[in-house]
Amino acid sequence: MSRLTRRGLLAATSAFVASPALLHAQEVFQEEEFNRHNISSFSNQDWRDHFDSVEQVSILADTTSRALHFWGEGGRDYRVFPTSVPRTDELTKRGYTEVVRKKVGPSWTPTASQLERYPDWKPIGPGPENPLGTHAMYLGWPAYIIHGTHDTRKIGRRSSDGCIGLYNEMIAQLFDITPIGAQVRII
Repeated sequence: MSRLTRRGLLAATSAFVASPALLHAQEVFQEEEFNRHNISSFSNQDWRDHFDSVEQVSILADTTSRALHFWGEGGRDYRVFPTSVPRTDELTKRGYTEVVRKKVGPSWTPTASQLERYPDWKPIGPGPENPLGTHAMYLGWPAYIIHGTHDTRKIGRRSSDGCIGLYNEMIAQLFDITPIGAQVRII
């Protein structure tokens, strides 16, 4: 049986009094660590920094912060979605384009450059093995798509061959509120 000494009582009291401060310091440290290593540390964007107007739906894909920003007509509806982005800057096309076609249950066909690197790749129809997920919005640039993904590990990472990927639930939401002709900027 242990005996309570005056020295033990003082140590226990000091630890009890200091514990809230220590816990707070630990929380701050963990939060700073999280923010420093967060791969999707996106922030709000202002459409005026990217578009002349938002008379039509406008989409900004920020490849640095790995986020897609959506403004509805008139700019009143603003949403942010986490994304996957191209693996390298060489695969990233930047600039202005628009949504030219939309497809629920898209099929995937490897591009010519993908076939050069992976000659055994074959087209994949709609379904769980399809890298385009459940919905696709095709851009004015050939082979560039905003699409879903069944592989949720890709979101927040550099993981695509040029496209912008979203969780399937989020691309379905974006798909429903984005018309053909929506202006798109990729930075």
